[in-house]
Amino acid sequence: MDRLSAPARLMIVSDLDHTMVDHHDPENLSLLRFNALWEFYYRHDSLLVFSTGRSPTLYNELRKEKPLLTPDITIMSVGTEITYGTAMVPDDGWVEILNEKWDRKIVVEETSKFPELTLQSETEQRPHKISFYVDKAKAQEVTSALSKKLQERGLDVKIIYSGGMDLDILPQGAGKGQALAYLHKKFTSEGKLPENTLVCGDSGNDAELFSIPGVHGVMVSNAQEELLQWHAENAKDNPKVIHASERCAGGIIQAIGHFGLGPNKSPRDVTDVVHSNTENVNPGHEVVNFNLFYERWRRAEVENCETYIASLKAVCHPSGFFVHPSGIEQPLHDSISAIRRIYGDKQGKQFRVWVDSVLPMQISSDTWVVRFKKWESCGEERQSCLCTAVLTSSKEAGGLEIFTWMHLHETWSKGTEAKDSASWLI
Repeated sequence: MDRLSAPARLMIVSDLDHTMVDHHDPENLSLLRFNALWEFYYRHDSLLVFSTGRSPTLYNELRKEKPLLTPDITIMSVGTEITYGTAMVPDDGWVEILNEKWDRKIVVEETSKFPELTLQSETEQRPHKISFYVDKAKAQEVTSALSKKLQERGLDVKIIYSGGMDLDILPQGAGKGQALAYLHKKFTSEGKLPENTLVCGDSGNDAELFSIPGVHGVMVSNAQEELLQWHAENAKDNPKVIHASERCAGGIIQAIGHFGLGPNKSPRDVTDVVHSNTENVNPGHEVVNFNLFYERWRRAEVENCETYIASLKAVCHPSGFFVHPSGIEQPLHDSISAIRRIYGDKQGKQFRVWVDSVLPMQISSDTWVVRFKKWESCGEERQSCLCTAVLTSSKEAGGLEIFTWMHLHETWSKGTEAKDSASWLI
């Protein structure tokens, strides 16, 4: 909540499974396109919120499987848990709200009388969420009967059916939409309500998000029938809600452009990232482009020519140096020269490079410190480093700001070290 001193330019609140994450895309291309767009244009002055039905356990499993960015805020367990930052600090005020008219023991007792309900795994049972599987044909009947029973017991609950099989029972004040409304209220009280909020979803448990006043909304092209039906019945005339023509993260990128919320051309869609001239350049642009080029170089998706090597050296100061995560230090120009020998070594392989949490901090009129996490993956193997870079800025004759790398220091992220340090070049 405190990372930005002013209202966020944009806050994206997105479901994960089949919305931000496309489980039918083994290369994760749409997600990687979004990642590059976010770190290039938005991270420094905007907020990323993941709103998922997953419990913390399953959420962390997904983070190990997919190239997800680190969100500023995480809403989990269908809106019953709100946490902040990389440390995932819980919101105690939200817990107090959910405790009103909620008694988990009574819910467990009453649901045990319905043989149609099958408990989900223990990890999905949370303090303010009890989750079951139920056959689609019996869902409406069970929901109505169960709601009546719990009401008779003096509870005020919300029953959400989604995905054609999942039934979640929450306090009435919970849910993805209510969690977002709570966040909006907190931001408003601090004078930092985001200038625009874009909500993104694909299933029934996302429907509430689209009901929050003032938000823009996108149902991705692969949205499930239950969400499309809700939209037809409740929001078909709302011009702020669209059904995208692209799947998952691609639909989110499409919506940013449709609503005019900011740039929506991902750097991954730019052919020549080394020589691209971008307006309103900030140090984050340089970090994203450098690592995108590095991926393409190793995948042999750019030409193997000295012009590129010269261009990279041109943005590295002759006396600049690089500290490898192993502790070895060498001149930046030597590191650039060394990439000649690895051209195309990942050609035809599922090799990807992405950066996360790119946060520039200006420390003088022409000097910036940029901290970020860099990831490399090849098939099932993943490595990452915590990076600190020092860059200086200057302006060309045409007024375009140019950034020069002075220093890059990397340390292994805990548990993600490369098996062979020599395989991690820069």
